[in-house]
Amino acid sequence: MAGNGPAPKEGRVRRNADSVDSITLDNPPLVEPPKLRGYAKYSAATREWWDTWKDSPQAAAFTSTDWMRLAMLAPLVEQYHAEPKTALLAEIRLNEERLGATVADRQRLRMKLSGPKESKPRLAPVKDITDRRKSLED
Repeated sequence: MAGNGPAPKEGRVRRNADSVDSITLDNPPLVEPPKLRGYAKYSAATREWWDTWKDSPQAAAFTSTDWMRLAMLAPLVEQYHAEPKTALLAEIRLNEERLGATVADRQRLRMKLSGPKESKPRLAPVKDITDRRKSLED
């Protein structure tokens, strides 16, 4: 007797398998980030928030409904910067989470961002061994 319980299921039907039931939609046309209505009237902090979302890598996948959600969220962000309240922050966080704001959100959404493109691999700065010996002697 090898172990207790039933034999494990095949990999493709396991709960945490890579293949997840999903709906495939036709690729929507690329949506240019819209201008935020009343952009100049918002505070610098809210404009920075909007511009950060506009320039984020996940924004390339946004459709018009995603931009509409962010536009509806802008007044709440403005209110939060004027007078921070827990309820406002909770609503902002919830909406941003659904758009993939943090690393954890993107992992939950199974959204992958490509890393920065570098021409050369980064190496750790290594001193000459003689410099290290000199520093130990001092």
